[in-house]
Amino acid sequence: MKSIAVVNFAPEKGSVEIREIEKPSIGQDDVLLEVVNVGVCGSDLHQWTADHSWPVNYPVVLGHEFGGHIVELGSNVVGWKEGDRVVSETAAVIDQNSPLSKQGLYNLDPTRKGFGYGVNGAMTKFVRVPARCLHKVPESLPFEQACLTEPCSVAYNAVVVNSQIRPGDRVLVIGPGTIGILCAAMAKLCGASVAVVGLEADRGRLAIAQQYGCEAIVGDASEWAKKQDGLGVDCVIDAAGVSATLKMALQVVRPNGQITKVGWGPQPLNFSLDQLVQKNVRLQGSFSHNWPIWEKVLSLLASGDLDVRPIIGGVWNLSDWHQAFEEMHSGNVVKSVLTPN
Repeated sequence: MKSIAVVNFAPEKGSVEIREIEKPSIGQDDVLLEVVNVGVCGSDLHQWTADHSWPVNYPVVLGHEFGGHIVELGSNVVGWKEGDRVVSETAAVIDQNSPLSKQGLYNLDPTRKGFGYGVNGAMTKFVRVPARCLHKVPESLPFEQACLTEPCSVAYNAVVVNSQIRPGDRVLVIGPGTIGILCAAMAKLCGASVAVVGLEADRGRLAIAQQYGCEAIVGDASEWAKKQDGLGVDCVIDAAGVSATLKMALQVVRPNGQITKVGWGPQPLNFSLDQLVQKNVRLQGSFSHNWPIWEKVLSLLASGDLDVRPIIGGVWNLSDWHQAFEEMHSGNVVKSVLTPN
């Protein structure tokens, strides 16, 4: 049985197309998932535009933000049944015997391979998923929202786990993309005053950030950062997909503050890090997520405390992937969601 898939087939720009692929076969520890919805991530766009900075196993089916129904179980799989509503983590291949995996930090395992770049992802009808990656989706939570558990977990890890944000703190988020807006929403849940800064072209997306109770800033955020006592913000979440924004972060963070960098870009920095030393600033990277984070996020989504509906700009059929990609790439929408036909 064959189905269509959105495939990144080569490293050159624009090397993404619809192809027919065979239905995956599963191993004894896997399930076969019939995909209901799959979100388009900025990393999918970066592979499409060929400005990514991670290795890709070409050709590969894109998509790592997904949910659906179990339609087949491997012989060793217990605790799940056909028809279960699930979402999947992204760490498709890990070394379960590595010291990091044994600590539950398999997201940081250097041998990790994720859906959509290391192994085939979910922009297709069926995807093979290790059972260890699964999380149950409450009946009350539509897949259109549940498929965004993954970017919400990225934001939770960056803001709640890897940053020290307390009620009353002032937090500046750089970059009003999906991750930036979700980081801002998480910081609001932590009790912080939050502003999101972007470019002139980001005004539409900044308006979405305002729906989460955040202040929207175009261009220079220095005035807002120093508004309280002239020293800067307690924490900067750098969610922009470029390296140069770290310079901005160093300028607006207060002495003894924190910068958490969750956005990445391949460009060299080419500026001094003396401010990092002089201000006694903690610079923290944040990557991916793990099992307990997904459970927390699903609880927030199910309760309505975290609402992803404002960031969903539209739902497209899989065959219309190009339009969905273009709408995100142009900044017309924050998040595109696909439905496999």
